[in-house]
Amino acid sequence: MSFGRPGSSSILQVNPPDRGSFPLDHDGECKEMMKVYLKCLKEHGSASTPCRGVSKAYLDCRMQRGLMQRESWTNLGLGEETNEKTSGQPS
Repeated sequence: MSFGRPGSSSILQVNPPDRGSFPLDHDGECKEMMKVYLKCLKEHGSASTPCRGVSKAYLDCRMQRGLMQRESWTNLGLGEETNEKTSGQPS
């Protein structure tokens, strides 16, 4: 009786997804920013638009500490126009 893999199966190479996979913040380097973002979401009934500035700060914290790959704000859906909308200053 054999418990190994069948002889006919080929070796399967597993690759992580390009996005959506990143190191966990085990040391809590960006934990405070995460808490601020979650509080913002709670205050706004889970609407993310009012919290875009906080989201950008949280992602910036993660990128600066190597917890995610540096990415352009436009690719993350947080282009320059979001700064104007979330800053509270008239355009």
